[in-house]
Amino acid sequence: MTAALFESTITSLPLIARGKVRDIYAVGDDKLLIVTSDRLSAFDVILPNPIPGKGKVLTQAANFWFDRLAHIVPSQLTGIDPETVVAENEREQVRGRSLVVKRLKPLPIEAVVRGYLIGSGWKDYQETGTVCGIKLPAGLKMAAKLPEPIFTPATKAEVGDHDENISFEQAQTHCAAVLADALYGTGKTGAQLATEARDVAIRLYTEAADYAATRGILIADTKFEFGIDDKGTLHLIDEALTPDSSRFWPRDEWAEGRNPPSFDKQFVRDYLETLKDWGKKAPGPELPDEVIAVTAAKYREAFERLSGKPLAE
Repeated sequence: MTAALFESTITSLPLIARGKVRDIYAVGDDKLLIVTSDRLSAFDVILPNPIPGKGKVLTQAANFWFDRLAHIVPSQLTGIDPETVVAENEREQVRGRSLVVKRLKPLPIEAVVRGYLIGSGWKDYQETGTVCGIKLPAGLKMAAKLPEPIFTPATKAEVGDHDENISFEQAQTHCAAVLADALYGTGKTGAQLATEARDVAIRLYTEAADYAATRGILIADTKFEFGIDDKGTLHLIDEALTPDSSRFWPRDEWAEGRNPPSFDKQFVRDYLETLKDWGKKAPGPELPDEVIAVTAAKYREAFERLSGKPLAE
């Protein structure tokens, strides 16, 4: 396995931003280079230890899903090899972990779809009988499969802040703000754009979950991000159905009433929950070598189970 990449240092392109995990560079006026590092954030805090190979898993998993689900919605991909847009001595930094994508206008919401009752949804249900205001049948247990997938949008937080669940009506208002931009006067309303994002997200989740189950993985929940071009066409952006954006469970270890083991960063979250002296604020604590190794293995196994092929180094 190649060495972990905590932060890219591309100097041949202008740096636009560094997110929790991704470094974003400009490629001309209409494209972006997205380098997925091995950084890991938990509870919206970037931890000091990278997870070796994580960025490659996320990129290659997203590519797998972009291709498999392209008949539902177009993606951000351009097909341009990332190694061709950087200097020769920078190619190793982008190899296997980067995408050259269209520069699109992101919707200011996380399109969250839940198929099982877990996490914050389970806590909400216990207190109110609802998840993000959506009424559910009484008597459901932890990790129960929902009668049908539900759409529970959230705000997109800045680095260090927390995403917040919002109502569908609030999501419509957020989407209307994007359309107010003069460059994106598409004739759509915020309500229409939010509805399109909701319907596409549920369709993406449903088809992906059905496929993943045949590979021995249950997708408990996931979040999508969308953007629009200057014609208002919806595109799938950022990442899709990766261990960072989804909760993956081994199908043969799932049972109602308990929290199944997972292939995502829940293993790290569970470890962090045992730290009584850390208040879930930056700076994050150092991770033990064992936690790093197990997390790296879980990410890789999730990709290889779903795609049916080894990770390209």
